[in-house]
Amino acid sequence: MKYNEIIKINPLKRFGKPCVRDTRITVYDVLGWLASGMSVEEILSDFPELTDEDIKACLSYAAEREHKLQISI
Repeated sequence: MKYNEIIKINPLKRFGKPCVRDTRITVYDVLGWLASGMSVEEILSDFPELTDEDIKACLSYAAEREHKLQISI
């Protein structure tokens, strides 16, 4: 998945952490919710500004970062 149009980094928002579009919701927030056991449906219900595609973009972003870390070791 191409997450480049969904995940944005703005140094003036959330200290430059990667966020979903123009929201203040970070990739870390979404991953934390999923890791704590929230379902995608629960996240979308609690945060109607997010879409299923946004959550997939967060997962894709995290997977690519992990892949880059493995290559650099």
